[in-house]
Amino acid sequence: MKRLAGVAAVLALAAGIFTAWSLAASSGGKSVAKVDRAAKLPPLPAAVKSRKRWVIGVKCDFPPFGFIDVRGNNDGYDVAVARRFAQLAFGKANRVNLVCVTTPSRIPALTSNRVDIIISTLTWTASRAEQIDFSIPYYSATGRLLVPNNSSVSSTRDLGGKTIVTTRGALYATWVRNCFKSSNLLEVDGTAAAVLAVKDGRADTFMFDDAFVLGVATQDRDLKLTNDKFLNVPWGIGIRKGDTVTKTWVDAALRRMKKRDEFVKILRNNVPKKYVGSFLDNVPRPKNNFAYPVGKDPTSECPS
Repeated sequence: MKRLAGVAAVLALAAGIFTAWSLAASSGGKSVAKVDRAAKLPPLPAAVKSRKRWVIGVKCDFPPFGFIDVRGNNDGYDVAVARRFAQLAFGKANRVNLVCVTTPSRIPALTSNRVDIIISTLTWTASRAEQIDFSIPYYSATGRLLVPNNSSVSSTRDLGGKTIVTTRGALYATWVRNCFKSSNLLEVDGTAAAVLAVKDGRADTFMFDDAFVLGVATQDRDLKLTNDKFLNVPWGIGIRKGDTVTKTWVDAALRRMKKRDEFVKILRNNVPKKYVGSFLDNVPRPKNNFAYPVGKDPTSECPS
């Protein structure tokens, strides 16, 4: 019964987070740009052009980047980028089918042709770059630790002998295996399951992207973030290996959006006002540049 109550509590928490993010986003203003003619960009992929719409994989459980809002609609930063792609390609933001993907299912969804591209909080890693191609970066995230308020964990230096939970397939799982050999790794399918593991005591901390765990800590008074930031690696849009036509179009669209500072507008429309300032350095802007750590493997670089 206690376990069922815990599950219900976390589901309620997840619903609360989604509601809070979607209400904040809905009050943030109108879409980044009004409907306009298709932009002058490189040729679209033949399949996209013939069907007159994109099919894009997005997260549906990861506010404020990809989630289902209180009205039952896809919403979030990644979703706004996907709709902007539709607008740039066809002049209408609704010319896109959004397919829900999870961390473990997103690359298979791409490689099996279920979707054209994935805009799904996809952190660049060397191993992933062997399976798929990446666009230029469209966001740069850092990792954080989510812990109970009474936790003795205040930084990654305190993780010896502790159980660390993260989602299956996330780069944090690889980092823990490489760098925290005296810790126990618990991998679960989905962020709600990871939060539950911390709340019911099966894990000491949830290691994950700052963008998500911040939302959890905001909604749950029993949980907090430590001050540590780590694994600052950009996110990219996933593209099938060797699909140069799609990559050329996607990169050109992202450069256009960066030049016009559109990502800040998307951020403001999808993140509560009080958090915008702390995320301004995370999005592409005309005068900043993000780069993937090509030739390096951040998951093998262990803290001293």
